[in-house]
Amino acid sequence: MAHIKFFEQVNKNFDKAVDYLPHPPGILEQIRNCNSVYHVTFPLMRDGGKVEVLHAWRAEHSHHKLPTKGGIRYAMNVNEDEVMALAALMTYKCAIVDVPFGGAKGGVRINGRQYSKHELERVTRRFTFELIRKSFIGPGIDVPAPDYGTGAREMSWIVDTYNAMTENDVNAFACVTGKPIPQGGVRGRTEATGRGVFFGVREACEFADDMKRVGLEKGLEGKKVVVQGLGNVGYHAAKFIQEGGGIIVGLAEYEGAIYNPAGMDVEAVVKHRKNSGSILGFPGAKDLKASLEALELPCDILVPAALENQITMDNVDRIQAKIIAEAANGPVTADAGDALQEKGAIILPDMYLNAGGVTVSYFEWLKNLSHVRFGRMTKRFEEDINKKILKTIEDATGKKVSGSLLDRISRGPEEEDLVNSGLEETMINSYNQIREIREEYKKENMPLRTAAFICAINKIANSYQDLGIFP
Repeated sequence: MAHIKFFEQVNKNFDKAVDYLPHPPGILEQIRNCNSVYHVTFPLMRDGGKVEVLHAWRAEHSHHKLPTKGGIRYAMNVNEDEVMALAALMTYKCAIVDVPFGGAKGGVRINGRQYSKHELERVTRRFTFELIRKSFIGPGIDVPAPDYGTGAREMSWIVDTYNAMTENDVNAFACVTGKPIPQGGVRGRTEATGRGVFFGVREACEFADDMKRVGLEKGLEGKKVVVQGLGNVGYHAAKFIQEGGGIIVGLAEYEGAIYNPAGMDVEAVVKHRKNSGSILGFPGAKDLKASLEALELPCDILVPAALENQITMDNVDRIQAKIIAEAANGPVTADAGDALQEKGAIILPDMYLNAGGVTVSYFEWLKNLSHVRFGRMTKRFEEDINKKILKTIEDATGKKVSGSLLDRISRGPEEEDLVNSGLEETMINSYNQIREIREEYKKENMPLRTAAFICAINKIANSYQDLGIFP
């Protein structure tokens, strides 16, 4: 298979949307291009004393809003093309869900599983130092987050390094999101991307006309689902989809895939993998030695939640799913997307569907800047109001509400309740914005991805025009 350039794939999809837009070529070219890329090499002293030179990148795609925002990944396929493509997707993603950030992305070219905890800490702190030196990190400049191969632990090391190297910055903890709760993190961030995937899939399934077009009934309940990837995003997407009534018939990880048309319990599979080191051999499921085979399984909804370029022209003809829900970034190439569209499949585009992470990162950033936990000022007040309302109903009806029911109904919202509510609202509203654009061009059979790009480009172009940069 020929090498697929990720940034080129993003721009192919961008160019399809441009045909429908009235904006001047200059503003479209500004939006399309990546504003700045920083490539750095630095030495790492391994635990055994050997010195290894590592390559790392940080790309800031658009400065129409500040700060820029995007994850840092640790993987062997990290390169300049990839971080530019992912930064571009972050720009469009933030615009779609009305989060006031420009897009950015970063990464270090390492296989994290081959490094000790102490080595990873040295890598993270050194990369943070390099970003500080070139002003590629800061609460109002560029705010990283977890991505493939990184998590709350790495974000904690980043904020500690930033805090140690900056003076008297009261907002220092807002330099990165996805942190542990004691370090300024927000409850619900870990599950946010997967939960957002669930909200997006559920909302898409609520439109009876769209479901009828692909031969499915309205609603998520009873639909057969295959999920590729059991990392943070894939696991939580599968978990919430199952809880929402979907039937998980296939799961894939790098060691292979498993399939059971009757359905599998996600938590049981995760427990089996923890005990055995592999999802293979799960009781009642058929083993597939190649992970990519899972993409071709019979199902209603396919959720690629691993890496980019998983569905290409090499395997697109064998994809049986009616709905492809892009939980990963760029899992379907541009040409393969066209082929799926011709087959009548619905593609829920990555730039919308996996925006749950950056949405809740935005909430965390706001929490860090405001220096107060969500719900702290209102929780007790709302509980008291609810109790007064219930007391009024009791007095009017002469009937008592039981203690346990009273507690459930009157309970004020915790931080996680508010975060999840805000995420749900965002994913529902954003999907409806995209779908409305697609409905305007119904005769052209416009894909949701093109509609999503139109939505994003219009918002970014308006932002540039409001700044006076373009007439």
